[in-house]
Amino acid sequence: MQVKLKQLIVPPGQQLLITDVSWLMYEQLLEEVGEKRGSRINYSEGVLEIMVPSLEHESDKVIIGDLITALLEELDIEFISLASTTFKSELMKQGLEADNCFYIY
Repeated sequence: MQVKLKQLIVPPGQQLLITDVSWLMYEQLLEEVGEKRGSRINYSEGVLEIMVPSLEHESDKVIIGDLITALLEELDIEFISLASTTFKSELMKQGLEADNCFYIY
C-alpha cells in the first residue's frame, strides 16, 4: 500500500517526520505537491520532515525578512529576495525549503 502526500493531514505549527525515505521518493513527493503549497518539505539522509507553519511563524518570518531588507538597503548592499526556495543536493542527501532567503552580492 502506498500513501500519497495529499492523504496526510498536518495541522499548522506541527511537523511530521518519516524515516527510511529514499532520494527518489523525496523527489517524487516534491513533484506530487508542486510549488504552490502551505507546507515545507525538508529532507536529510533518509528522514523527511513535513512542516506546516503556524500564523505566528509566518508573522515572525515577515518581520525578520523586513528587518534584513531594511538593513541591507541601509548598508547599500545589493541583494535579491528569493522568498521560499528549495535547495537540494542529491550528493549530500539534503533538501531544504527556506521560509525566506536572500542572495547577497
